[in-house]
Order: sequence, then C-alpha cells, then structure tokens
Amino acid sequence: MHLSQGRIRAGLLAGAAMLLPAQAMADTLQQALALTYQTNPTIQAARADLRGIDENVPIERADGLPSIGGSAQYTEYLKQSSSSFNAPDRQLSTSLDLAVPVYSGGAVKNSVRAAKQRVQAGRADLKATESGVFAQTVAAYMDVIRDSAVVQLNRQNVDTLGVNLQATRDRFEIGDITRTDVAQSDSRLAIARSDLLTAQSNLISSRERYIQLVGKPPVDLQPPPPLPGLPSSPEQAVEVALANNPDLIAARERSAASRYDIEVAGSTRLPRVELFTGGGYSDYLGSLRTDVPGVSVSQSATTAQAGARLSVPIFQGGRPAALERQAQARSQATLETEIAVERDVVAQTRAAYSAWVAANETIEATTTAVSAAALSLEGVRAENTVGNRTILDILDAERELLTTQVQLVTAQRNAYVAGFSLLAAMGKAEAEDLNFDVGPLYDPVAHYDSVKSAIWDWRKEPDPVAQSTRTVDTPAQDADIRAR
Repeated sequence: MHLSQGRIRAGLLAGAAMLLPAQAMADTLQQALALTYQTNPTIQAARADLRGIDENVPIERADGLPSIGGSAQYTEYLKQSSSSFNAPDRQLSTSLDLAVPVYSGGAVKNSVRAAKQRVQAGRADLKATESGVFAQTVAAYMDVIRDSAVVQLNRQNVDTLGVNLQATRDRFEIGDITRTDVAQSDSRLAIARSDLLTAQSNLISSRERYIQLVGKPPVDLQPPPPLPGLPSSPEQAVEVALANNPDLIAARERSAASRYDIEVAGSTRLPRVELFTGGGYSDYLGSLRTDVPGVSVSQSATTAQAGARLSVPIFQGGRPAALERQAQARSQATLETEIAVERDVVAQTRAAYSAWVAANETIEATTTAVSAAALSLEGVRAENTVGNRTILDILDAERELLTTQVQLVTAQRNAYVAGFSLLAAMGKAEAEDLNFDVGPLYDPVAHYDSVKSAIWDWRKEPDPVAQSTRTVDTPAQDADIRAR
C-alpha cells in the first residue's frame, strides 16, 4: 500500500456522523474520537499549555519596546535647616520618563527567535498529545468490542456445558456412563462460570476506561472502519515517521531554540544603548517663602531632559561566560535528546509495524483454527454417540473451540490497535488526518496571532473555565451485552 495524505484524510474516518447534542453517546469509532477531541481533559490541558507558551513571544519582545513610567510624591517638611532661608513647608512632585532601547547586543532579537521556535515545539507537542490520546481511545474502543465478544463466548460456553451436564446426568441415571463423567462435566461447568466472571470483570474495566477517555458510556459499538495509508515495509514506515512524528518535530524545534539561547547568554558581555527623555513638575503648594522683602517666589517648577545612555560591561566576575557555557551545555542536552527521541521513534515504528503484521497473520491462523476446532467438536460428538469418544474428549474439544475463538477476537483487536499505533508513530493519526465531523478544528495559530504583537498592559482575558466534561454522573458500568 502507498501513503497518500488525501487518502488518509478522506478514508481513515470517512463518513463520520455529526454529533447530536441530544445524543451523548458514541456508537461508532468516528463519534468516539470526535468526543475525545472535544471533551478530553488531557487534550484541553495541552491546548492551554500551548497558549501559555505563545505568551513567551510578547514577553520577550517587550524588552525591546519603549517603556514609560511615572511617579508622584507628596512631602511635608516637619523641620527645616536653620540655614535655609526659603525652604518650603510642603511639596508635590511628579515625573514622567520614557526610555527607548536602541541596542541590546542581540539579546531581545534572539530571545524572540527562541520563543518562536518553542511555540513551534509546543504545537508539535499538542499534536503528539492528541495523537496519543486518540491511540488510547482506539485501544479502549477495541477493548470493549473484544471483551464484549469474550463475554458472549464464555456465556455460550456456560450454556453449552450446562446442557452437557444435564445430558451427562441423564445418561448416568440409565447407567450409560460413570460418575466420573458426571464429575468431569460438573468441573468444567464450574471453571466456565469462573471464566465468565473474569470476562465480565474485564468488560466492566474496559467500559470504565472508555468513559475515562471519551467522557460517555459506550453503547452498541459498531465495527471500526478500515485503516488506509498503512505502509508496505518497515523502511517506508520509518521514513514517513522521521519526517512527520510530532515528538521528533518538537525535539528538533527545541534544539533550534537552544542555539538562540547561546546568543542571548553571550550578549550579556556586550554594550547596551538606549535613548531617554523625561520631565518633572514640582508644586510647593504656596509654602515656599523668602526673607527678602518685596520679592515673590514661584510656587512651582518644571524640568525636562533628554539624552542617550551607553552601558558598557567591563568586568562581571565571569558571569557572561558562565551563562554562555550553561546555554551551550543545555543546547547539547537538547541535541542528545533529539537523537534519543529519534531512536524511540524508529524503535516504536518498527515495533508497531511488526505487531501489526504479526496480528494480521495471527488472524489468518486463528480463523483456520476456529474452523478446525468447530469441525473437530462436531466429529468428537458424533464419535461419542457410537462409543469411540469419551465425555472428556467432548469437554476438551469444546474448550479448544472457545480458546481459538477468544484468540481470534483478541487478534482482531490487536491488529487494529497496532495499525492505528503505527499510523500514530508515523505522524498520520492527528486531528486533521482523521476527518471527523466536529466543525472547525482547534486552531493554535489563532491565539498566537492575537497575542504575538499585543503591547497593551491592561488587556485582560476572561477567567478560565474547564472545557472538558466530567464523568462523576455517569452510571457505574456492568457486563450486560446490549442487543443491537
């Protein structure tokens, strides 16, 4: 199979039904993933974290913008110097200052660049979070389907063994078989009932896990759609993953940001230049006096000044060099982390591909095994009627059929989950790839564009309100199998 972005977008979850507000349930995988995208708290928290990262850009840019400050002071002179002839009794002073940075050694420019790179890393982190939660949702969805099937199979087995036990007892009554045959049938029925209880417990756990991720109880889950865009070889899968895996993209962006951090640290040894201007006003509130008869004194004064300021670091005790070495060490750490993430991506992709192939081959083998086991059971029962097989042979054959049936539904679950995990590792299981119908997808660029150039100090956003849904009001799950 060949990869195609268009095919993935159009086919992975094509035909998703629109979620109706009145129906708070997920019957298809498309609906389950859509609800997860809209209401999962892990995804909502990741979006909020990214919005916080966006704010680093205006924060760093602010250091390069003009700053305006003002002050006011009122003073009462309680005791004046004996040598002062015209000291006031009180004074009101105000001042206003403007400073404009001109040159900062590249600190602001590189800080802004680093912040922008980390915004890109944050966006990749958000995609990785969404993809990871989607993979968990798919696994939970398939777990419910698998465990429902296992409960049904075990329940049928209990019913069958119950009929067998009654038939065995009837044959014992007429002396056709021994008490040992009855005991064997009774034992197998008790084991089957125990297995059914275990299967029911597993189903309840799977349903609760589904609620945890999706936010609503599972109801009548339908078979999932086929997964398109799966690779034809592990090499192809790795090639796509190295270009698209969001975790790897985030690591690369952080490595790029760390190089700007080195420049920022080095700039602490460079000169700083700024322009400044300011003015002041003092009012003595009529309290300024003079001892010279006939001479009046102004009761207020104004001042103004402007200039340029140059700051040249000469010696800082080795601090700039230490900051630069620290930034270099952290940059190397990000480079090594990038390689570690790359290794993880390669390993995960190859492992997911292998698991997907193995699960599909297991499906083929267990399908054959189920057919053979069913035929074997039929033959053993027939042979038992003519005395060539014992009751134990029938019980063993029934057990073997149940085992192969459980293995088959498990392999079907594993194949789908492995296939989706493979797409996730390749960076092809993100929100824009799934094509579910929830209206416009969350756009991280919109918030960034609204804040990247914001300079108004008094801008205020509404207080945050949780967007995800709570599950405390959902009913505790049971192991009942709902009829379709």
